[in-house]
Amino acid sequence: MKLFDILDFTIADAIDILLFAAFLYYVYRLIRGTVAINIFMGIVMIYLLWKITEALQMQLLSSILGQFIGVGVFALIVVFQQEIRRFLLTIGSTNITARNKLHRIFHFFKQKESLLNVEGLVSVCHKLGTTHTGALIVIERSVPLDFVIATGDKMNLELSGPIIESIFYKNSPLHDGAIVIRGNTIVATRVILPVAAEDTLPKSYGLRHRAAVSITEKTDATALVVSEETGHISYFKNGNFVRFANEEELIKMIQEDN
Repeated sequence: MKLFDILDFTIADAIDILLFAAFLYYVYRLIRGTVAINIFMGIVMIYLLWKITEALQMQLLSSILGQFIGVGVFALIVVFQQEIRRFLLTIGSTNITARNKLHRIFHFFKQKESLLNVEGLVSVCHKLGTTHTGALIVIERSVPLDFVIATGDKMNLELSGPIIESIFYKNSPLHDGAIVIRGNTIVATRVILPVAAEDTLPKSYGLRHRAAVSITEKTDATALVVSEETGHISYFKNGNFVRFANEEELIKMIQEDN
């Protein structure tokens, strides 16, 4: 490649660059706030350096960097396995199929599910927190959670404060594990969730918090955790803890996410 070949610029080249830039931005948003962002930026810098040395016909350096990029693809699959999984889930469900108009038209002819009573859900979490009653609540979105629902007891209960309080009551046989909410219905109790074992999580995080991180990282679900020790309510999305100033802000975030 000659250096002056870049002057032969066409509309197709512009579209190619814009699409690639959009792809990079989307990947950046997906891994922002995680350790993977540093690895990703390092890979981008090496790739750009490889292209520059190739354009300048620096044979030795471009050859070494090219081999590194080629072999590094397999290493990337291992390093970014969680991010790749989340990316594919997002592409396949939330941003393309679950929120487009055709999907909504298709579901219009199905039995309409009740909308989640967010205010009631946050209110009962606050009540559980005042009594230091631990709780783990998973809210299903576009990706079906049948694989975790199968680990618990299937239910078909309309969401209400007294029901959730009775489920997580310390002497209740249903209080262990998580509950899964679909629409405004509790579809499973005593659900066993995968637990994240990452050392990057704060030591104050218990099993409920780690389970919430894991399920929201592997799927597009969101999760609410009431700490048994502090009574504090935590909200998780995309494998990350989401900060909120008050219950009103938490209600707004959950409504926007669902």
